[in-house]
Amino acid sequence: MTVQDIRSFNRFYTNVIGALDYSTHLYAPYTLTEARVLYELAHSTRTDAADIRAELSLDAGYLSRILNKFEQDELIERAPSDRDPRRRRVTLTGRGRETANLLNERSTEAIATLLATVPAADRPRLTEALHTVRSLLSDGRPPRREDVVLREPDPGDLGWIVQRNAALYAAEYGFNTDYEGLVARIVADFAEDHDPHLERVWIAELDGRPVGCVMCVRDEAPGTARLRLLLVEPEARGLGIGDRLVASVVGFAREVGYRELVLWTNDVLTAARRVYLRHGFVLAAEKPHRSFGRDLTGQDWRLDLHAAADRWGDG
Repeated sequence: MTVQDIRSFNRFYTNVIGALDYSTHLYAPYTLTEARVLYELAHSTRTDAADIRAELSLDAGYLSRILNKFEQDELIERAPSDRDPRRRRVTLTGRGRETANLLNERSTEAIATLLATVPAADRPRLTEALHTVRSLLSDGRPPRREDVVLREPDPGDLGWIVQRNAALYAAEYGFNTDYEGLVARIVADFAEDHDPHLERVWIAELDGRPVGCVMCVRDEAPGTARLRLLLVEPEARGLGIGDRLVASVVGFAREVGYRELVLWTNDVLTAARRVYLRHGFVLAAEKPHRSFGRDLTGQDWRLDLHAAADRWGDG
């Protein structure tokens, strides 16, 4: 292996994915770097300009020009950060989120077209090769919080949510297949009928694979959203993924106009309950029940989104 080998591969791969002519490749008026900034704004909970600059290793002046362009195109809004008024918080407008979603869809379609040329029997080898490159060039370091990306679900991810919920809850809490059936119905209902402006799914991704998830769906009560199916894989715990997923739901629910966020859980899920408490949820009711092959205590938790906004703003 030589430097020239890697440089040769870089030239080959950038040509394969269209990186040298990204805007034409996806029929979009944005460069690859601009699209990457939009992606971060759509999927990261850290939306200060300084955080984006550090995450993408961008020059401050270059990022400023990109954000100015986005502001002119009405894709973003900028305001003082809640954490530090000296910093600037950047948030997507409705138009900005639509643009980010469109770019993501076109990118997914382009990669799907590329993968269609790879025989099904060879795809596991391709996946393993990609993971090998990432592993070898990461210096063997343990995963860091910044390695985790929150994104929209790709094809197959909803099925992953069902499978991993069923497997993990069986292994860690002894739940039977009744729980798998419940999760399957929740996911199927979302897949068949949901309002993308009011309901979302987040996938936490680490090293190219999903390691966590959460859903935000409309509740039956007017003005109320429901948080569902929070999950973090055991090997990815300790990276703050649960907090980021819940924070994403809270921020989204508030942004689209919900007044209250509710969830139902069970007393045995102690780690999840600690996350809910950190984000201001209040235990509203408890009730013993027999479900999923176990005697449990169900819990209803609630978060007043207006009160939460006032509290975080004061902090």
